[in-house]
Amino acid sequence: MPLRPLDVEKIQDTTGNLYESIVIMSKRSRQISAREKIELDEKLKYFEGFEEEDEFSFNEEQERISKEYEKRSHPTQRAVDELMESKISYRYPENHND
Repeated sequence: MPLRPLDVEKIQDTTGNLYESIVIMSKRSRQISAREKIELDEKLKYFEGFEEEDEFSFNEEQERISKEYEKRSHPTQRAVDELMESKISYRYPENHND
């Protein structure tokens, strides 16, 4: 993943607090990663149980599917982009200490 500078002040402006923005991006990145892992596992699950019949073509298809996911930008980068473009919605937990 290539490095690119980020405008920390712009990140801070999204919530008013840099650390809150980082937590939001971190949680969003984990959501993206978890969702994609489930999608990939479901796609690759199709190939389970096939014996050695035409194993070569199955391996090629599995490799194609895996490479498709590898080409995507890193979940962290997508979370940063989403925050900067105001595409992430977030809310603060309710205070139950009242």
